[in-house]
Amino acid sequence: MTKSFSNKLGQGGYGDVYRGKLTNGRLVAVKFLKKSKGNGEEFINEVASISRTSHVNIVALHGFCYERKKRALIYEFMLNGSLDKFIYDQEPSSTNRNLEWKTMYQIAVGIARGLEYLHRGCNTRIVHFDIKPHNILLDEDFIPKIADFGLAKLCKKKESIISMLGARGTIGYIAPEIVCRNFGEVSHKSDVYSYGMMILEMVSGRKNIDVRVSHTSKIYFPSWIYKQLEPGKDFEFHGVVTEEEKELAKKMVLVSLWCIQTVPSDRPSMTRVVEMLEGGLEYLQVPPKPSLASQTRSPQHVSPISSSSSSSSTA
Repeated sequence: MTKSFSNKLGQGGYGDVYRGKLTNGRLVAVKFLKKSKGNGEEFINEVASISRTSHVNIVALHGFCYERKKRALIYEFMLNGSLDKFIYDQEPSSTNRNLEWKTMYQIAVGIARGLEYLHRGCNTRIVHFDIKPHNILLDEDFIPKIADFGLAKLCKKKESIISMLGARGTIGYIAPEIVCRNFGEVSHKSDVYSYGMMILEMVSGRKNIDVRVSHTSKIYFPSWIYKQLEPGKDFEFHGVVTEEEKELAKKMVLVSLWCIQTVPSDRPSMTRVVEMLEGGLEYLQVPPKPSLASQTRSPQHVSPISSSSSSSSTA
């Protein structure tokens, strides 16, 4: 299928991804898992959750392999790879800003629709817990699809609170309540936080925790973005030319800032996020500054959690 692993598409802590072709000619991406927690928990998580989905903004699983220690997942092939390759200005691998602002906005709406489906459209609610640019794949038309469900949790729709023994997520996208329960209970609202951070990265063209910035005030960048929204300041967006582009960019920023509110109940549901993105800018207010955003944080002060991102939302 992969011609002896001749075409590697990418790699991560979980293993490597190769391009493959089925006997019917369909192109696929084959992910081989090198390491697995416990008794293959991440692999089982991924198969159990993604096999329950069918949505234009969720990557399709065509099959899997589970033979002794060999574990592989076979996905639909996504021509444009992952979102991170397009959004960071200073990354060597970035092909950034080939994306028009209208395309960026459509990607933001598509991801929101995918999360809304996971939270409300499935028979069983799925909380992803790892929403970040690396886990958003883009097809040939730049339609976004949510991928990598290794950290996902399934829960009954009536359940809003999720119990977890340990934190899970990727630094920079983890909701506060996942690190410290004093901020609130872990729920699908945690995915909303991760989504908000990711969209802010798309708008700003930089990672939300960036050791290369010279001014400490810019290290935790939501604080910097709030300063740009102060009265009298003209928020300038990279590559914005027309008024329509400026409106789309500002709408993405305001919605994102609502999504990263410190208290989970203050964040909108993904249904509401879609409504705000598709509604008029005149109906959006600048949200209150999250308490975390008022603090200057440096990377070494961030909780040393690896893995993947946050949970999700419904109001």
